[in-house]
Amino acid sequence: MPVKKTVSKNSKNKKWEPYKKSLLKIKEETVNDIKQMSSTNSQSQKDSSGDVSGHALHMADVATDMYDREFNLGLASNDRELLYKVGEALGRIAENTYGICQSCEKPIAIARLKAIPYVETCLKCQEKIEQGK
Repeated sequence: MPVKKTVSKNSKNKKWEPYKKSLLKIKEETVNDIKQMSSTNSQSQKDSSGDVSGHALHMADVATDMYDREFNLGLASNDRELLYKVGEALGRIAENTYGICQSCEKPIAIARLKAIPYVETCLKCQEKIEQGK
């Protein structure tokens, strides 16, 4: 009997292999985005504007630079949240709980998993969550 459970477990993992690949691709792209934003934000104002003369920058230029940094920080925050969700989904694949709604424990539609491979809830439960906000 234990052999059957192992075979069953492996077949379930194979079923989710395309989703795992998709999640790993999302993870890699997101990490690269964060690295790129981080390196862009770490440049000094003089380096990013190309001003090496030592003259003061115009207030509008400083404001634009600040806006760009804040915008990139917001994107990086969203990316970190996405990385967390992707990590959780990869964990569910490893635990053979992937594709099961975290709220009602019913299967999540394959079309929903294809669209959002890191999704945690079925459509009905997600709608309930959003209505509750």
